[in-house]
Amino acid sequence: MEPTIELQVQIASEQTSLPTETKFILWATTVLEHLDVPSLELINLCIRVVDEEEIIELNKNYRNKNTGTNVLSFPQTLPAFLVELTDDNPLGDIVLCAPIVEREAREQNKETIAHWAHLTVHGVLHLLDYDHETDKDAAQMEGLEIAILDQLGFANPY
Repeated sequence: MEPTIELQVQIASEQTSLPTETKFILWATTVLEHLDVPSLELINLCIRVVDEEEIIELNKNYRNKNTGTNVLSFPQTLPAFLVELTDDNPLGDIVLCAPIVEREAREQNKETIAHWAHLTVHGVLHLLDYDHETDKDAAQMEGLEIAILDQLGFANPY
């Protein structure tokens, strides 16, 4: 059974060329399918698109870095007994900074939509406990990103 993603997209940026909710759902669902995440009836995910001011504040508060970044991920950390009481499976929140995503796409000569897809896939992988803190972990995560993006019809982002 293909998981249903209940996606909440919050737009807190003045950027106008943003992906549709349907695209965000496709990208997130493809990650779950690629990793053979057990079939769940409902997965809850929030994607918030913000401006640079908000991403700097979040990065400062949660990572002690006083700078902007393209994506932040906040895995759901509810106690197990509370998760058992819900009808859905809260995955967490992804925050994407529209001006940085679009600027990086231009600077790296990438299609903007491909960069949005890449950073969404990247964020979902973080929610699933993948990281790039070591060279080994980075190689694993990048390999997954490349394979998932290929499945979605996008070129290798690296």
